[in-house]
Amino acid sequence: MSPTNLPNPDRPGALNWALILGLGVIWGTAFMGVSTALEGFGVWTVTAGRTALGALALILAGPLIGQGLGQIKGMRAWGYSIVIGTVSVALPFSLLSWGLSHVPSAFAGVAMGAVPLLVLPLVAIFSPEEGIGPKRIAGVTLGFFGLILLVGDGAFDSTGRDAEWLGRLACIGAAGCYAIGSVMTRRAPKMPPVSFATATLLAAAVVMIPVALITEGVPTDFPALPTAALIYVALLPTGLAAIIRVRVITTAGSMFMSLVSYMVPVWAVIFGITLMGEALPATLFWALGLILAGILLSQWRSLFGPR
Repeated sequence: MSPTNLPNPDRPGALNWALILGLGVIWGTAFMGVSTALEGFGVWTVTAGRTALGALALILAGPLIGQGLGQIKGMRAWGYSIVIGTVSVALPFSLLSWGLSHVPSAFAGVAMGAVPLLVLPLVAIFSPEEGIGPKRIAGVTLGFFGLILLVGDGAFDSTGRDAEWLGRLACIGAAGCYAIGSVMTRRAPKMPPVSFATATLLAAAVVMIPVALITEGVPTDFPALPTAALIYVALLPTGLAAIIRVRVITTAGSMFMSLVSYMVPVWAVIFGITLMGEALPATLFWALGLILAGILLSQWRSLFGPR
């Protein structure tokens, strides 16, 4: 493939479109997986377990395709990997886990949907080659309103729980961590995606395992369904998703990657309806229309050219 045909923020390419669609499905199932795992394990044990098992899987698989940890060369590359693993994996996982104990899950969905809005100014400052134009800004904003319509006004209802406002700040902080991590990944030294993903998950596990051991201790019981759910969350929404995320950001940019924030809640609602028997939201199709229109507008150049 010639340099002019390589994926880039203006031309993400069919593979990157397929990857973020697939990532939306994978992350859309993560909510059910984590909820099931929490039926048998504590919050911090689940967070530590998914990062540790995800890292272990990639450590074993990476060398088989020539992308082991040995492919990360130099202190600068390791420094980026450690910081990104801490800032965009360990910290947001922790903030979301704590925040969800104080606010409705719908609010967390809206907070995650704010990632593209938070990415915009960061890209404009630190990754200007991705391009921030009126269409992209309008599209991201339109998609965010579609997300709010999807989750409903219940996202902003008060629960009356203690420290609720801190829970809301925690969810917004998690979104900010994902936004910062995306831009940092874009600016990181060039590394094989599996090696990079392995290093970030390993760094997150090193941070989270001591927290889990201190707060919840070593698990003594491993019930079948929660254990299977934890393994699933570790392998797909954590391990595989980390590889996809690195690949998309480094080739198509942070703004393109941030579009998955609108896809995840859509798939979560669809899975809730089809697998969990939840009621169909009356505003679902209006919300989907706004979200799709926002994605279309923000990616106008990649789909239809500069005209």
